[in-house]
Amino acid sequence: MSDAVTVTITQQKNYQFLVDFGDAIPTLIADESVPLGEGEGPTPTHFLLAGVANCLSASLLFALQKFKQDAGGLTSKATCTMGRNEQNRIRIQAIEISMQFKKPGSELDNIARILEQFEAFCTVSQSVQAGIPIKVSVVDGDGTRLK
Repeated sequence: MSDAVTVTITQQKNYQFLVDFGDAIPTLIADESVPLGEGEGPTPTHFLLAGVANCLSASLLFALQKFKQDAGGLTSKATCTMGRNEQNRIRIQAIEISMQFKKPGSELDNIARILEQFEAFCTVSQSVQAGIPIKVSVVDGDGTRLK
């Protein structure tokens, strides 16, 4: 599978960026928190948490639907712990996802099996958890590739 997803990020002012997801998806503003930015939009950490929580939620919903189960709705909350690494740089050290159904689990058939397997199908959380190789390229204003 070689499908590609592209997001374009364009600086607006200081640490504020316009996030363009492509046709048919509204753009939004991302910003760093005060004192770096003005806090006028979600930070990159918010985007990461949202991506992990959304993917896990979709995976759980898919697993429920596979067994024809309706949990009555699902709410997920993502929280991360921030800290400094050995080089004294701020890093996300842990992510916790809290997920809640509206219906009791006792009303859902095959819930043990669903809960046992749904995480393995979440593309984003499994990628983040395993680590993601990143290839960086830098091109200048003349189109010259610098890296």
